Amino acid sequence: MAQQLNSEEGMALINPQKAARECRRSMTSASFNFINSIIGSGIIGLPYALNQAGLPFGLLLLIVVAFITDYSIVLLIRGGNLSGSNSYQSLVQNTFGFPGFVILSALQFLYPFIAMISYNITTGDTLTKVFQRIPGVGPDHILAERHFVILLATFFFTLPLSLYRNIEKLGKVSFLSMALTLTILITVIIRAATLGPHIGPTENAWAFAKWNAIQAVSVMSFAFICHHNSFLIYGSLKQPTLANWSLVTHISVGSALIISAAFAVAGYSTFTGYTQGDIFENYCRNDNLATFGRFCFGFSIITTFPLECFVTREVVSNAFSRNDLSKAEHAAITILIIALCTSISLAYDCLGVVLELNGALSAIPLIFIIPSACFIKLSPGRWFQGENLIPAILILIGMFVMITGLIMTGLYPQDCSHGVEMFYCADANISGTLPPG
Repeated sequence: MAQQLNSEEGMALINPQKAARECRRSMTSASFNFINSIIGSGIIGLPYALNQAGLPFGLLLLIVVAFITDYSIVLLIRGGNLSGSNSYQSLVQNTFGFPGFVILSALQFLYPFIAMISYNITTGDTLTKVFQRIPGVGPDHILAERHFVILLATFFFTLPLSLYRNIEKLGKVSFLSMALTLTILITVIIRAATLGPHIGPTENAWAFAKWNAIQAVSVMSFAFICHHNSFLIYGSLKQPTLANWSLVTHISVGSALIISAAFAVAGYSTFTGYTQGDIFENYCRNDNLATFGRFCFGFSIITTFPLECFVTREVVSNAFSRNDLSKAEHAAITILIIALCTSISLAYDCLGVVLELNGALSAIPLIFIIPSACFIKLSPGRWFQGENLIPAILILIGMFVMITGLIMTGLYPQDCSHGVEMFYCADANISGTLPPG
């Protein structure tokens, strides 16, 4: 490592322009990976979050969650620098000992693992509808079978991409995923203008706030969390300084907020009170533009999957104190993780409640509570004084949202209606706005 640093420093002295270009390139790649990590399957649930919270108040909550995400990501790396840690797990272990390490490892494994399951289920549900638009592919065709589509995507896309050892190599893939996400956003906005007026708003559709806004925070936290791979992306920078990291974080979270807010507003304003947890379940099957959006989203999810696999593999290797896996160990752990994830996603076709619970159980502690607690423990000064004030407030907010969110999710679980055609699709007025099936 010392020789590598010396060679890089020597290159910077010999050719500073080349070193600067490589630094910018690594920051660009890190930003694409970060944005891609944030804008995963959770984005399709954001219109539903506005349905829970109310449009104006929901947008306000989305902005607050984004600001907290940005702040806590930087706080996380600051804590790592204070403790000399190079991973989320080692930071918590150095701060709170072995019990903290075990809790963090469980949370850090649980969140991306369940996210990968949701990616597989979303891929199966989304691409089967795309394939059924191909002439000759009916409901009984093998391409309309979600199990086959999930296995197909796993063997030909997610597994090969997940076998990469360097996360920086996914930068180009992440850029492609971002381009697809922007395409999806455009299709949702177009349908908000062309389809929304024919459906009409439901009662209290434009209310400022709704009583179950806490559940919306869980969904938003699930959509925005990226802390579990922050150290991986931070380590991919050619010059991993706090200034460079802060810039990457601000650009990534800011870009994700703009895309997420536009997607949430366009999706909710189209269907208002009818908005489902998966916004693509709201669109009619004979809608060719929505079918194109489904294809783009399905492919985008496939390219996001490897980022989560990187994290779960790192958690497993750190649990066994193996920071430098051999090629055989790397491949074996990757295949085992993907095999387990694929098996569960083949057995279950609706994880709406599980994802909401994942937001409350995993995302809230990883965003609000743990980074703040580590920083307070490592920094001088008392709680609620100086720079410890904001982290202390975040801990209290996180505890409240987590407990309340779990209670409300249990009392008012999210509905799941995969594959059910919405009632308004039979309306002649709506059928006239869509291309013929």
